[in-house]
Amino acid sequence: MTEHSRPLERQATTVYEHLSATAELPLERDVSRWLGEAQAVANDATTDGLEAETIRKRIGQVDQLLSEVDGTGHDKADRHVEVARGICREILEEP
Repeated sequence: MTEHSRPLERQATTVYEHLSATAELPLERDVSRWLGEAQAVANDATTDGLEAETIRKRIGQVDQLLSEVDGTGHDKADRHVEVARGICREILEEP
């Protein structure tokens, strides 16, 4: 991603960064699995050169995966998930 990236690409990168921040935290296996899958899809959404429609589709998948997480049991991870979900919703609500 370049410094001249589009706002949508920057948002997708921010989602990925928040999910990456949960990777090393001590979380339950099921929660870790959902977050890991969401992180992988978010990483795909940050691939250079993707069309906006493709980024939105992948972010929709991330949001769906994150909807399976009903709390992580870790305050810091909960905050990262909350921020990531908020950005996902912003992306999905954009025209």
